[in-house]
This record gives sequence, C-alpha cells and structure tokens, in this order.
Amino acid sequence: MTHATQSTSAPKPQTQLGLHYRVAMPHPESHLFEVTLQITGWHAAAASGDSSSSLDLKMPVWTPGSYLVREYARHVQEFGAEADGTPLRWAKLSKNHWQVDPGEAPDPTVRYRVYANELTVRTNHLDGTHGYFNGAALFFYIPGYQHLPLRVEVVPPRSTWHITTALQAISSETATPSTVGARIFEAADFDTLVDCPVEVGEHQVYAFDVLGKPHEFAIWGRGNYEPEHLLEDTRQIIETESALFGGLPYERYLFLLHLSTQGFGGLEHKDSCTLNYARFAFRSDDRYHRFMQLVAHEFFHLWNIKRIRPKALEVFDYDQENYTPSLWFSEGTTSYYDLAIPLRAGIYDAPTYLKALGKEITRFITTPGRAVQPLSESSFDAWIKLYRRDANSDNNQMSYYLKGEMVTLLLDLLIRDRHQNQRSMDDVMRHMWQRFGKDEVGFTPDDLESMIASVADVDLRHFFQRYLHTTEELPFNEYLAPFGLALTPDETTNLPPFTGLTLKSDSGRDVIKFVEYDSPAQQAGLDAGDELLALDGLRVTADQWGDRLKDYAVGDRLHLTFFHQDDLRTVSLTLAAPRPTSYKLVPVDHPTDAQATALKGWIGIVPSDLV
Repeated sequence: MTHATQSTSAPKPQTQLGLHYRVAMPHPESHLFEVTLQITGWHAAAASGDSSSSLDLKMPVWTPGSYLVREYARHVQEFGAEADGTPLRWAKLSKNHWQVDPGEAPDPTVRYRVYANELTVRTNHLDGTHGYFNGAALFFYIPGYQHLPLRVEVVPPRSTWHITTALQAISSETATPSTVGARIFEAADFDTLVDCPVEVGEHQVYAFDVLGKPHEFAIWGRGNYEPEHLLEDTRQIIETESALFGGLPYERYLFLLHLSTQGFGGLEHKDSCTLNYARFAFRSDDRYHRFMQLVAHEFFHLWNIKRIRPKALEVFDYDQENYTPSLWFSEGTTSYYDLAIPLRAGIYDAPTYLKALGKEITRFITTPGRAVQPLSESSFDAWIKLYRRDANSDNNQMSYYLKGEMVTLLLDLLIRDRHQNQRSMDDVMRHMWQRFGKDEVGFTPDDLESMIASVADVDLRHFFQRYLHTTEELPFNEYLAPFGLALTPDETTNLPPFTGLTLKSDSGRDVIKFVEYDSPAQQAGLDAGDELLALDGLRVTADQWGDRLKDYAVGDRLHLTFFHQDDLRTVSLTLAAPRPTSYKLVPVDHPTDAQATALKGWIGIVPSDLV
C-alpha cells in the first residue's frame, strides 16, 4: 500500500527511527488493549538535530471517513515511559498530547492501555469473543515522523484466535498473510496504519478471487447469512465497480463484517472496509438488499474519497477538524451509486431499484431541515452536526449523504438527457479518477464543478449555486420527465390530519420524539421528550395515534394531556391539512418513444414494464 501524501507536520527524514508497536490483550474480558511503542534511534536523531530532546506523542482525535472529533485519547489510561526498565519523566500538555523526557537514557519505550468497549466501525472493541481496533483510536504518532515505516506486533490472548487485516504480514506460519499465524505486520507510514483496521479472534474467513486478485470476507458473530450467496453477490459488485473505473487499484482486499443485534454502519479504507450489520437481517429481501447497498457503498469509496478526495483531505490533520464543502460528492454521490451498483450487478431488478430510490426521495422530502441548511454547509458542518443529532436535528439539518444523493440523481439525469445516455455521471467518476484519483491529488470545489460541467457540456454554475448553496427545492419531476417517470405521493386518501409530532413507545411510555418547526404541535407548546397521555380525555398510545387522528377533520381542535418534565399539562392543538408521508416513482401517462428509450438506457426497462 502506498500513499501519495502524508499527515501534517513537516517530516524529519534525516535520521531513520525504528517504530515498533506491540498490541496485547491478555485479559480481553477487561476490554483493555495493552500497547507498547518501542522507539529506536531517538538519541541519534536528537544528536543530529533531527528531533528535539523531548519526545512528543499525540493521539488522533478523529479517523478519516468519520467526520467527528471523537477524542480517542479519553480511553487512554496508565500511560508510562521507560528506558531499560528505568521510568522516564513525562507530562501531559493537552487532551491528546503527551511529552516524554528521555534525558541521557537509552531509547525510550512507551506503554499505555486503551479501554475498548464500543462496537462501531470507527472505534475499538475487545471482549471474550474478539478484539477489533482502528489505528487512529489506538496508536500514538510522533509529530513530524508520520511518514516513517513502522511495524505492528499483534499478540492474541489465546492460541485459537487468529488475525485478519489488510496490513502486510512479515511474520507468518502460513502462506496466507492475513490469516492464521500472522503476528508481525508492517505499514509504510502512520496513514497506512490508520487505514488498516485489525480483527483478532475466532471469526470466519472466506477467501475468494475476483478478476485475478485475492479477496477475503472475515465475519465475526453468528447470523443467518448464506456464505455462497454473499460471496457471489459481492463478487458481482466488485466486477461492476471495477468495470466503471477500469480496474482494481489494489493487490488484495478485505471485507470485515461484525454481526450484532441491531448494528448498521460502514467505514471505508483503501484496501479494506469494516461493516456492521444486524445478525438476522439476511433472509428478508429488503434487508439483504440494504446490506448489499452497504457493501457497494463502502467498496465504491476505495475510489471516491480514499483516492479521489477533496483538497482539504489530501493531507490528513489528525489533530483537528479537516473542513471541506465537498462531502456531498464524496458521500452523497457514493450513496447514489450504492443503489445503482446492485441493479447493474443483477442483485435486484429495476422496479426494486425505483422503489428504493423512491424511499430515499421520501426521506429527503420529509426532512424539514432541507429548507434550512444548504448542502455545502451540511458538508462543512459535519463535524458539529451530522454525528451529534438531537431533538431539533431534523428541523435544522440536511444530511450531505441524502441531499448529495439527490443532487447526483439530478446531475446524472441531466447529463443522460443531454447526451442520449451516451454520457452520465459514470464519465464524471472516470475523469475524476484519471485526473485526481490515480495520483491522489486533492480536488477543489471548482475542480469538481468544472469536471461535471465539462462532461455535461453545459454551463452548470446556476445549477450548483441553487442546489449546493441555497435551500431551493429540487425539481425532481423536471428531471425525471424525459425518462417517462414522475414522482407522486404514495398515498393521497385516508391520510390523517397533520400535527407535526412523532410519537413512539419507549419503555412503556408514549414519548414525543420530534416536533416539526412551526407545526401545530410546536405552536401548541409540545416538545420532544414530553410523555403523551390522552387525546380529548381518552388515553392514547403511539400505536393508536394515527388511527385516532383519522376520526378528526382539518381545523378540528384537539385537547392533548401530557407530562412535560413531570408537570401535567393540557393544551389545545388545531389540526392542519394532511401531508404525504411517502413518495413513489411511477410512469407518466402515455410515455413517448423518446421517453421509453431514455429510461431503457438508464435502468434497462421501458415505462410499460412498470405498469
């Protein structure tokens, strides 16, 4: 694995330090990883002027691909440093910055523990069944030396546990470098270490070849997946995405899958990805398709964000936020393709694709925050908003994943319509790969917009201004019409009047989870967290709420009784006109031959196939 760029802090290349990390987990039930960092050559570097006399160590505050400062240093404990068994003086200078004074002692060794009991794709998890860690959440780096190669020794607690990672093994008892027997690995630099999560345990490993290159699916946890089916569909996704970009930019690739109770998530890496999914979600077609969309999404990222990345992410600064307005493309465009790739791969058919796309459009239209937060701002503010949801998030936020997907849909339809399906967003992706991705040169927002306009062969400045930088509504039907499709509410009759509140059962209580801005519920004084008790003097539950409302008409005044912070209250609420809660894509009446041809060129069917 190679990197064209390195982390921040000017490199100090004159003296080659030796960096050897050791990760042990002797008591996995404690959830504590024990990490040792042995540094050789430090005194030589100090003597030559390549380093200061003090040793600075920093823990990253975030990990690439997950745009939130997660403060990984909060899990560090029992930090210490020594040289030949003699303790060294050290001090903590900031939340993630330690400084060791080696003095005249031999080269220093640093030891610490990291608490790991958070099972997500971007954190660490250790228990009696397995160990999983991400580099940014486990390892210190030495500022100025992130460019140096390093070694990682992984010590499983039991002989039955094996190690799976995309890191290159340099010590193994078997011919397969990422499985049983591997103990010592090497990384070209700290960025590579961060980019290669490690799974240790008794997980299942399924090896398969695609286009002449080795792949593995490593699965921890029990579930109802069918390995042969899973591998075959993954193979089809790999081949489909490879065809789009013109080949696979790696020598081997690893899928790490954690099966949990209600998990969902993914994190991309250059030669691997980590997935988290519900263990019993593989028999239902809808949920299985969603999993394959997750696979397609994270695999697509090995091009779009890991190699084709915004200028602001060309060089990672692990110490603070890395701001960019372009995550709408890096994540949103990837989300558009995660629906399209399984269609192209034959995993589901075009009607299933349009149904899934209709659900995505529904999520967008029913999010009030689309009228508040522009798309570029959503990307820029990912660090303080997207991953920090609260009761008001749907009122003031718009996900760059979701609106980016919608804007990409419009762009794809625009390009296809102008060029009779002879050009599409596929061409944008290929050109971005050739110009920026292959050499890992960061792109600017202007670079991206110019590339899309060049492929479309039209001035798109007005388009980008309207749909990236303002909250103007997206004209779906204008762009769908040339393809013989229309967006329409899924239900137009028997809808209850609108209140603007979302009610859910929570531990035996019926709790208001969301109140839409300027809705009847907000005007009446209801708030998220209130416990609803009665409607017009009769008890009401979350399950009954929708049906009870159908007994009323628009303009009727309800009396709602509820607890607000243990204070019993009753308020009046005036019902508003019903609002659609879901949308679907349907063929237009009497589609023309041109519309039928356009739709077939886009998704392989004509409008009459949807009737």
